Amino acid sequence: MDIPVRIPRSCIDVNQCEDDFVQRPTLKRIFHFSKETIAELKAKANTEIGTDKISSLQALLSHIWRSVIRNRSFEPNEETKYRIVVGARQRCRELSENYFGNAILGTFVGMKAKELMEQGIGNPAWRLNREIAAMTGERLKKFLESGPASPEFITLRSGDALITTSPPRFDMYGTDFGWRKPVAVRSGSSSKIDGMLTLFAGAEAGSVDVTPYI
Repeated sequence: MDIPVRIPRSCIDVNQCEDDFVQRPTLKRIFHFSKETIAELKAKANTEIGTDKISSLQALLSHIWRSVIRNRSFEPNEETKYRIVVGARQRCRELSENYFGNAILGTFVGMKAKELMEQGIGNPAWRLNREIAAMTGERLKKFLESGPASPEFITLRSGDALITTSPPRFDMYGTDFGWRKPVAVRSGSSSKIDGMLTLFAGAEAGSVDVTPYI
């Protein structure tokens, strides 16, 4: 693999992409999901599909996805996407334990609004589950090998997609830098993108705070 990866200027049409760099104003809201509520969503999603493989996070993301699309009044046959970022560290055997930095790869699940609304939270949660399971070490390796040869820019059209990049696994409220424990956790300016959902572990054990930008 040639390092660094150099992208020819012919691959970048600045005039065509100019509008994509102008983000419209977004609104920020904080939603708190208790441990009990998340457990209910997980049980419901697994019951609808007849499995026990759907995780709490997948059930929660499915519920949020359906809620956002319903409130945005999508046309029944309009396509909507949920983009997720999958960790590669535990999937790539070639990756050294001493590797420092992010090891991630994005993927997405697409559904028509009608399907999303009519099939409960189980079906979209199961699709998220299957797509994550398909992110094997071999698939990640192929992406790394083909990426430098055919670089691709991922864009999200405003309003038609959601994206989550932060798992609520880190104990944010347990961090103390010498100013005592935090009373609230919020995301920075880099996350203020239409459709971005930032998740943090809540102050209560097992709870999750969701910050959507819409």
